[in-house]
Amino acid sequence: MAQVPQTFFDALAVRTWCGLALTALGRAREEIDAINVYPVADGDTGTNLYLTVESAATAVEAVFAGYEAGSAPAGKPSLADAARAMAHGALIGARGNSGTILAQLLRGMAQVLATEGEASHTDADGLRLALRHAADSARQAVAHPVEGTVLSVASAAADAAGGAEGDCGTVARAAYQGACVALAATPGQLAVLEQAGVVDAGGRGLVAVLAALVETFTGEVPGLFGAVVGSAAGFPVGFPVGSVSVAHARVEGVQGAGPAEDCAEGPDGEGGPAFEVIYLLEADDAAVARLRQRLDDLGDSLVVVGGDGLWNVHVHVDDAGAAVEAGVEAGRPYRIRITHFGADDAHTRGSERPPRERVQRAVVAVVPGEGLAGLYTEAGATTVLARPGEPPASGELVEAVRRAHAREVVLLPNDADLRHTAAAAAEQARTEGIRVALIPTRSAVQGIAALAVHEPDRRFDEDVVSMTSAAGATRYAEVVVAERQSWTMAGICQAGDVLGLIDGDVAVIGSDVTATAETVLNRMLAAGGELVTLVLGDEAPEDVAGHLEARVREAYLAVDTVVYRGGRQGALMLIGVE
Repeated sequence: MAQVPQTFFDALAVRTWCGLALTALGRAREEIDAINVYPVADGDTGTNLYLTVESAATAVEAVFAGYEAGSAPAGKPSLADAARAMAHGALIGARGNSGTILAQLLRGMAQVLATEGEASHTDADGLRLALRHAADSARQAVAHPVEGTVLSVASAAADAAGGAEGDCGTVARAAYQGACVALAATPGQLAVLEQAGVVDAGGRGLVAVLAALVETFTGEVPGLFGAVVGSAAGFPVGFPVGSVSVAHARVEGVQGAGPAEDCAEGPDGEGGPAFEVIYLLEADDAAVARLRQRLDDLGDSLVVVGGDGLWNVHVHVDDAGAAVEAGVEAGRPYRIRITHFGADDAHTRGSERPPRERVQRAVVAVVPGEGLAGLYTEAGATTVLARPGEPPASGELVEAVRRAHAREVVLLPNDADLRHTAAAAAEQARTEGIRVALIPTRSAVQGIAALAVHEPDRRFDEDVVSMTSAAGATRYAEVVVAERQSWTMAGICQAGDVLGLIDGDVAVIGSDVTATAETVLNRMLAAGGELVTLVLGDEAPEDVAGHLEARVREAYLAVDTVVYRGGRQGALMLIGVE
């Protein structure tokens, strides 16, 4: 169905743009991965850009869903609401060097768009300013900017947009065309690209994102990539932007803007640091300024994006521990990801080592806190951490399935709201030849029950049936604090009330955490049970576990209790009865 064009840049345009950009990157992901040679030839730029935009799109959808469900004020999101959500989603979901820079580009745009306050939209002038600020802020976020990269493409797009007269569609088209020309010039600016016969992968991804912006405002997919950049770029006329096959196109005769700047990144793409370190960081501006200098001394490809107390840090280093310790000194790092370049057999280049043999079976589980992540990992599962308000995207689940490196995978979403996301991830993994069984666990305590009966040595179908039965036989509950006044199955709750949810529905409204938890537990055990599992969050009262254990011993003689520390998991407590 043809896309309905957006006349102005409003919240709906932000939503449409994110969706179209995700689709475009989904189509181009594999070819962008294939041309990824700088700063490290690890073949994942397309995937990282896709995951970053997926996180942005998910955040925007959540804002719209909040208004549609009535949990937000009446009406529809403002442009500022949608732009901030897009930027925040990209920030927390940014992956890799190019994904982190893209997150800053979106944040730079959002900083301009959010100045519209409660205004419903902005016009072409606002779009020009947003593109300019995006390019400038992204360049400032990189410790040592290099020409011939996505930064060059973003700057050219902003320059072209600045000279365009007309509506948002005209400005977006000019930005796209400027980006195409700049992309074609990247091999003349960066020797490693010219040697490989490719254009910059990150810049190629940005061209796809800008093509989606054009489609948002015009309803049309922009002109053919080869026609835009011209035959001088070495691309055959007729290559469409959605499927331009630049992986094997030798780019010759491009007039670049001179050699790459001297920088720490090593333009030849070889002999660089061994690890990529990425984490989110809660810290103030002064601490981040010191962190930038510390990490710049430790390694290269340093990109620090964000602000207002939340940052995404990306760096390539030889000492991954020192990079994490620097984050600890600056504030509170979390969602820490450390990748050893060349460790993944799918991305190893020039290595004589044979691919690592796949294990027969693995379990991949989404968990809500660091404590449970440790528990699941000890039990042999590959985990995906889901922080409060930050559900993982399907791409993160697919990546975890790949990381498990198994022929057969049992996937535990551990959240009813993740069932569609997990199903999409399972389907994607199956297309890659991995046998995946999705067990629709609705809580981490159901996942614990399933994992307890997991036996990798028995037949796959038998193992899945046994795990599914164990999860299904486990009733689950959680104790949380109400954020706002709301109607529930148990009546009207006020902000600050303690809520006890059983099997997803509010069953108890109270004022005391321990008393509410005891009431919930009594109701669950009224139907019988042999084992109670308690998972305590960081903010749960210190004595609540001892009180509930004593209650179970006194009133339910044949029932055992186990207690785990879940860490920062959102809920005060998770309860399972099986």
